[in-house]
Amino acid sequence: MEFSQLRIFQAIAEEGSITRAAERLHRVPSNLSTRLKQMEAQLGVELFVRERQRLQLSPAGKVLLDYSTRLLALHEEAHGAVQGGQPAGDFVLGSMYSTAAIHLPKLLARYHKAYPMVNLQVQSAPSGELLEGLISGRLDAALVDGPLSLATLDGVPLCEERLLLICEADHPPVRGPQDVAGRSVFTFRRSCSYRARLEAWFSHDRVAMGRAIEIESYQGMLACVIAGSGVALMSESMLDSLPGKDSVSVHPLAEPFAHATTWLMWRKGMLGANLNAWIDLQQKRETPPVQDTRVIA
Repeated sequence: MEFSQLRIFQAIAEEGSITRAAERLHRVPSNLSTRLKQMEAQLGVELFVRERQRLQLSPAGKVLLDYSTRLLALHEEAHGAVQGGQPAGDFVLGSMYSTAAIHLPKLLARYHKAYPMVNLQVQSAPSGELLEGLISGRLDAALVDGPLSLATLDGVPLCEERLLLICEADHPPVRGPQDVAGRSVFTFRRSCSYRARLEAWFSHDRVAMGRAIEIESYQGMLACVIAGSGVALMSESMLDSLPGKDSVSVHPLAEPFAHATTWLMWRKGMLGANLNAWIDLQQKRETPPVQDTRVIA
């Protein structure tokens, strides 16, 4: 198999469609179909099965995706090594929405300036989806809510966040979940780690959480809270960045729910030149990080 074949296979696996993979690779679909058939003929197995107009990996395809991800990463690392160890090639970084908005801009600018040969791509999603992307190989690294004790992942801390419950401006003090029992809660979808933390906060005091209303932006959550429609949880740094922050009442949570640490995570054994360069910049940024302790499972 050639590396070009592995890239085509990986793109189809991640997109679930030959047409979308062709658009991503700037090639015609018929070419990708031909190359895929050639790969399957060489290997003597089917790599995909079609389900509801989407291509799903077969058992053999899942095995190959894991190997192809590692091989392509090693290929990029080798390419950088022979060029003097300089980072180069694709680097796909996942990030929680709040982290992407608050902590990433300066890091992204510094990384792009220092390593212009790296094609850095950022994908934002809730922590649960980012972890799936790491494990599947779709992401090279991800900034997620941690720390995590998964045997397949390693990481370093980025920053500590103070978590706040926000309510309408005239809401009385919130000393515990019972003070907002039954109120609607504005949150991201179920894969959001902050939503899981809020559910745990209610559960800890055996209080039923109100109806969860899913909204895909912090700005939308804040607007709904200002209108008196319910409550929401977000980090202090995120709230401070939003217009309208002074139109809500702010209620810190009690320990052990008062703080969360954002971690940069990656798959063990996949610490290449691009990721090493990112870690180096992250640890040298102006804002002091939390204690730099790697996750060892």
